[in-house]
Amino acid sequence: MLKEKLETDLKAALKAGDSARVSVLRMVVSAIRNKEIEKQKKDTGLPEEEVLAVLKTEVKKRKDSVSEFRKGGREEMAAQEESEAVVIQEYLPAEASDEDVEKAVEAAIQETGAASAADFGKAMKAAMAKLKGQADGNRVSAAVKAALSR
Repeated sequence: MLKEKLETDLKAALKAGDSARVSVLRMVVSAIRNKEIEKQKKDTGLPEEEVLAVLKTEVKKRKDSVSEFRKGGREEMAAQEESEAVVIQEYLPAEASDEDVEKAVEAAIQETGAASAADFGKAMKAAMAKLKGQADGNRVSAAVKAALSR
């Protein structure tokens, strides 16, 4: 369903003459098709969660590029990458709030019986499963570390 929405929005952007949006959507649709070919699911298509994973990867690439361009003094390229990330993020579900992340981490710690930093991996795995891609791994990791250090 998400892939179809991307393709429909690509057609609409083409008709509207929005070249920046067309470029970003073409890259994303292409990345999804490449993943389908890689997984040999060209006919059946990717499950929704894998399409979301591709979108998240594309956003992460853009964010990494922004920091590298800024380090190199290429502000115009950084701005372009940021605008591309914004377009892609429109298709991702809303990020979980800090409060939701903390609740999921607390539940994961209780569930796994994690008590110290040595149990970080167990708690992290359970917390990420609870959040199901609604929060960045770095945010969850920071919350788990903070909770286990108390």
